[in-house]
Amino acid sequence: MNLMSNILINVVIAFLVGSLLLGLHRKVMARIQLRPGPPIIQHFLHSLKFFFKESSFPKTAAMPFYIAIACMLCAIWITAIIVGPITYGSLLIIFAIYAVYKIVEHNAGSSSGSPYGKMSCVRAVFSAAAEIPLFAVLAIIYFQTGTMNLGEIIAYQSSNGPLIFSIPLAALMFFILLLSKSPYSPFAITKGKDIISGFETEHFGILRGYMMLSESIAWYMLLWVFLTVFFGPLTLLWYLIGMVAITVLTAFICATTPILNPNHSVMSQISIAIIGIAGSLLIMFIF
Repeated sequence: MNLMSNILINVVIAFLVGSLLLGLHRKVMARIQLRPGPPIIQHFLHSLKFFFKESSFPKTAAMPFYIAIACMLCAIWITAIIVGPITYGSLLIIFAIYAVYKIVEHNAGSSSGSPYGKMSCVRAVFSAAAEIPLFAVLAIIYFQTGTMNLGEIIAYQSSNGPLIFSIPLAALMFFILLLSKSPYSPFAITKGKDIISGFETEHFGILRGYMMLSESIAWYMLLWVFLTVFFGPLTLLWYLIGMVAITVLTAFICATTPILNPNHSVMSQISIAIIGIAGSLLIMFIF
């Protein structure tokens, strides 16, 4: 199989699995809140629907930046697929891609000219400030394994056991990053109900379709990286089981926890990062 075919197959798998997992997330939330909720395939159907709907562009949009930013969202997560499941490259590149995503999220809000988008743009800066300390999980993983290469991290776990047991607080830090990206998360300040859909408010038609496509791929990739880094070599079945389990867990948390205001969201994540860093270093170098 050549590289292009491999990329295409993995992108399709990431989109299909990611969109169904996001549909499951919404369904579980609804059931917990005693609502019937939409079918699990709803997010997938919505994603396809937007590609066939008429596209409209607000007069306040900064063209062509407004269009390019939606395409960039897809491009960066497709790049993550290439670095991750296809080549098993550097974990550092995966997190660099995540950092670029935060920049794109910020610019997506400012490009539309919408007041809701601009508010989301400001909150994206807040959320980035909260998530930067959580990136210290990279250093913890390196101290434990001596490498940042995904293939070598998997090999390390084959010999020494899953990292979830040796550096559990680092896994908690990564899980908080996952939780912050899940729909209706207590840390999802960039898409709070008070600002409609945040940076996506003014994107319609095919541009919204690209954004929903990137959301599905992003959720799949974040789950894949978490399972790969902290649970080691897994079969396809165990990847699927793990992704479903984490999706259900995050859905439960989102359904039972209100969205925090920006200040509380930032301080909560920074506090978890401090505890995770200090506790992980204590476990590795003292115990």
